[in-house]
Formats: sequence, structure tokens, C-alpha cells
Amino acid sequence: MDIDVSHRIQAGWCRWRVATGILCDRRFSAKLKEKFYRVAVRPAILCGTDCWAIKKTQARKMEVAEMRMLRCMCGHTRVDQIRSEVFREWLGVASISDKLKDRRLRWFWHVKRRQLIELIRAVETMTVEGRRSRGRPKLTCDERLRQDLVELHLSEDMVQDRSGDVWIKVKDL
Repeated sequence: MDIDVSHRIQAGWCRWRVATGILCDRRFSAKLKEKFYRVAVRPAILCGTDCWAIKKTQARKMEVAEMRMLRCMCGHTRVDQIRSEVFREWLGVASISDKLKDRRLRWFWHVKRRQLIELIRAVETMTVEGRRSRGRPKLTCDERLRQDLVELHLSEDMVQDRSGDVWIKVKDL
């Protein structure tokens, strides 16, 4: 997973370098930079992360890369000692870890709404034969989803309710 996270961060930086003429130019407004960032850079970072069981250290690496980009967009460095929340407020950008959680929950709800006879639901209940390796078990996607649901005070029973408060709560992430 560390390799995948590093690859996604590098893909984001590649997009960043292509768009740096607009994103780092002081003549453009913060609103335009924010929209350009959301359209060009963030999708490159989040591509394929829907069912990642990502660790906190890996999410932190993604947040650090994102904050470096946001600071540069505003024309500041860490030496200026401005908090990350201030940059997010200026640009109107949510945290990348919140977006990761949002994407995971959306994928989870998409899968749970499928019928039981479909292939993706059959894979969900499949068991693998054999023994696990020694040591601490690896974090699975199911475990990560359970943690997200507990953190947001949601349950799996709320999956079918697309019009209720649950859907709005997740959209606000």
C-alpha cells in the first residue's frame, strides 16, 4: 500500500507541475485556483482510492503533500507559521483524508445497494483458504469501513436511505 500511496502522491505532483503557472501566480484569484486544484490535481491524487484500507501514516503523507501544494498556491511557506485550517478556509478545500473517507463510504454504499446475486456481492462473502502470516493482521477494507462508520455514528442499515440525513452528512465531508 505504501507504494500505491507514493504513486498517487507523485501523480498529484505531476499534475501540479503542469498547472503551476496558474496555481502559483498571484494574479489569479483564490477561487479560480481552488477550482483548478479540485479539477486537475485532487482527482489525480484520489484516483482508485475508493477501496483502499489506508493507514493513518499513509493518510498523513497525502495530507502533507496536499498542504505543501495549498501553501504554495497562497504564496506562503511553513516559516510563515500559518495554520493549515487557515489555508483550507481561504481556498475552500476540504481535507484529503475527509475526501478519502467520503469516497470509501460512497463505494461501500454503492456495493451494499447491489443485489446479492451480483458478482461484487459474491466476492464480499468469499473466504480464502490457508493460514495468515505471523504478526498483527493487516488492516482490511471492511475494518476501515467499520471504523469510518463508527466515527461518523452511522450504521450499515442506513445504506438504502439516499434521501435522508445520512446522505447529506456524507456529502458535507
